[in-house]
Amino acid sequence: MGILNLTPDSFSDGGRFLEPASALAQARRLVRAGARMLDLGAESTRPGAAPVDTAMEWARLEALLPLLARSLPGIPLSLDTRHAEVAARGLAAGASVINDVTGFSDPAMVDLARASSCGLIAMRSRRRPAGGFHMPPYDDPAPKDALEAIRELGAVRDRLRGAGIDAARVLLDPGFGFGTTYREDLALWEALPRLPEALAWPVERICIGISRKRFLAARAGTPGLPPPQRDDLTRAAHAEAAGLGYRVFRTHAIG
Repeated sequence: MGILNLTPDSFSDGGRFLEPASALAQARRLVRAGARMLDLGAESTRPGAAPVDTAMEWARLEALLPLLARSLPGIPLSLDTRHAEVAARGLAAGASVINDVTGFSDPAMVDLARASSCGLIAMRSRRRPAGGFHMPPYDDPAPKDALEAIRELGAVRDRLRGAGIDAARVLLDPGFGFGTTYREDLALWEALPRLPEALAWPVERICIGISRKRFLAARAGTPGLPPPQRDDLTRAAHAEAAGLGYRVFRTHAIG
């Protein structure tokens, strides 16, 4: 899944693809490089980002969604949003997947998911958008294990299951970096070999979103490495996870 950020303030490449023409050019580059799906985000969820309202989020998507659908037929479009109104408009405009970083915690999003036949990506997250997407100090030294994270991801799974949504429509995302510390991310990464069994969930229906995250720089001992320079670390992490059977990766750079 190639990431296409349509915001001025994303942590990695904010502001580069605000105009439809530049966004389309980036989409074409991602597809040429091998992306089999595009994930469009019009609200930044970086630490400290200010939430945007549905009108602004949709304004960033309205012209681009149909343009991509016409220009790149056969490439599924995923809409990264936590707003049911934006998700519904996006599905009508050509999106076929809804990627909710709040794990479909809004009942309106669950209702929309239940009423549609689209694909769903449901992420575990400890962030809450009210007042900004806050994160704890990333270098918190307190030791952690992955048990709580696995329980939280299981709760996301159960929320959709309880709504009667076919599991075959769903990808679960462990939520690296969303309201977590380095030690929490590390514990979850080290739990990847047992995560599918712990969740009773197929490994091929787990989406790994680790691209350019500061976890990778911290793990490599280079915490100050800027996000655009973390692609080699991203590729290495993807190779690790692929060796464990994971097949879906949400990423800024392909290959």
